[in-house]
Amino acid sequence: MTDEPERYLMYFADPMCSWCWGFSPAIDHIQKDFGEDLPVRLVMGGLRPGNVSTMSEDDKRQKRHHWEQVHAASGQSFNFDFFEREGFVDNTEPACRAVVAARTLDKAKAIPMMKAVQHAYYIENRDVTDGDELCRIAAEAGFDEDAFRKIFDDTDTMDETRRDFWLAQNTGVSGFPTLIAVDGGQAQAVTIGFSPAENIVPALAQWLGREQAAD
Repeated sequence: MTDEPERYLMYFADPMCSWCWGFSPAIDHIQKDFGEDLPVRLVMGGLRPGNVSTMSEDDKRQKRHHWEQVHAASGQSFNFDFFEREGFVDNTEPACRAVVAARTLDKAKAIPMMKAVQHAYYIENRDVTDGDELCRIAAEAGFDEDAFRKIFDDTDTMDETRRDFWLAQNTGVSGFPTLIAVDGGQAQAVTIGFSPAENIVPALAQWLGREQAAD
């Protein structure tokens, strides 16, 4: 990308990754503390894109355990009514594509859109595998629903989403969230997996050459 800043953070995430929901306050903190000095480039990693299998009871037990772990580690809330669903197919491609569609319409709204999808999924127990529901969430997040739907359904957006998945795979990202600091041609992992803001912000401040992190 020719308009890429010299220094930035690549944030590999998936809206339906519970650890990314747990990491959301850390991203908020990073953006507040570093602003334009270290912009965040959000890349959709693709946790389970194209999955067609209905969640089994064992799948539900594993997911519930993960949610409980994330809640304990991050304090983020979850709506456990989700586990009363029957026949849910845990396909993360539509949610990822919705974030890519938002990014296409307004790059600055990519992270806010991901947060809106996360809140709808984890707090409101809405079906974020459904395109119509995602378009409604986009409208609530400030997008024109018809314009968003057109971009969401466009084959170019589907291709762009797959390119995000490809980038994650070819960067060697094996889990989400992953945060990579980029300076020119040099890249350095900041965190692979969940970490609270207090563990990340001082390291980023040092990397940027600041004497200390912002409060």
